[in-house]
Amino acid sequence: MHEHWMELALRQAVRGYSAPNPLVGCVIVKDGEWVSSGFHLAAGLPHAEVEALRGASPKKLVGSDVYVTLEPCAHQGRTPSCAQALIEAKVARVIVAMRDPGIGKGGCKVLRAAGIEVIEGVLEDEARRLNAIWLSQFDRGRPFVTLKAAITLDGRLGPGLITNSLSRHRGRQMRAQHGAVLVGAETALMDNPMLTVREEFPMAEPPIRIVLDPRRRLPDDLKLFTDEKAPTWRVVSSTHAAPGDVVVPMRDGALDLGALLSRLTEAGIPGLLVEGGARTHASFHQQGLVDRLCLFLAPSWKGEGPVWDASLDGIKFSRVASQVLAEDVLIQYDVHGWRQRDPGPLNQP
Repeated sequence: MHEHWMELALRQAVRGYSAPNPLVGCVIVKDGEWVSSGFHLAAGLPHAEVEALRGASPKKLVGSDVYVTLEPCAHQGRTPSCAQALIEAKVARVIVAMRDPGIGKGGCKVLRAAGIEVIEGVLEDEARRLNAIWLSQFDRGRPFVTLKAAITLDGRLGPGLITNSLSRHRGRQMRAQHGAVLVGAETALMDNPMLTVREEFPMAEPPIRIVLDPRRRLPDDLKLFTDEKAPTWRVVSSTHAAPGDVVVPMRDGALDLGALLSRLTEAGIPGLLVEGGARTHASFHQQGLVDRLCLFLAPSWKGEGPVWDASLDGIKFSRVASQVLAEDVLIQYDVHGWRQRDPGPLNQP
């Protein structure tokens, strides 16, 4: 029975776009019946537990069971302590999927000290997969890297928009869930993208937009540099830097992408969505920095754009998930490891 209610909490959690915070869902149950539920929508807004508590009458909350996908936070940040809110609601039991390894840890201890029963580890693996992006900073010491591409059935990139509105909406949600989105100079020049989440995902801290421009050849009038809709990092080498640029060292003729990820970690960004192009995807792969591959397949044949060839041979995939988005299909591959082809100072095991 615990698994049933925790599954509902996980389904709630995935609705959010809370970077740099984790995705969290909560379900409150009393006498075996659903009472209320909630999820953490975005950073700075109420946490999942608070949303769920608000959806129930105080009488219903007394003696209830609370299912939450992440340990209730014990600290006072931009929002109050969720552990204290549960104590004040006089719930009887809190069932937790996984402990919080971050600044919110300690909630289980606080709850137990207040006489509330705590059960841990229910669907923990599923909860960890849900928050793979956020957990990367603790598990890997760097942001989670996802390569994203929209291709036709014959493997071509565009030209222009080839996916439907549902796919584009899902792609913007990915940007919001990672906290940063990146393209290479060729894609920036060819598409002149905005790389924003539009009005679909209102965020106090919109995802950082990053463009790799090692020789600083891109014109300054691109939307990324002029629209002021989100922070933009122009990543350049030290020999071509100008005021305001993000300088990253060069190694073996390429930008050190690991150093870029370190800068994102310092900025508190949990994930990086790499949207293109194929050469940029290949660079992340060659430096051993790929955690997930997301392909949006559009139902068209003989596309007119360039062939997507990110040279991803050697990647070992461990898990596959798919989602039908009307005529489009989203396929997600989690990377299990790499077979190194050319070991060097930038490659990681």
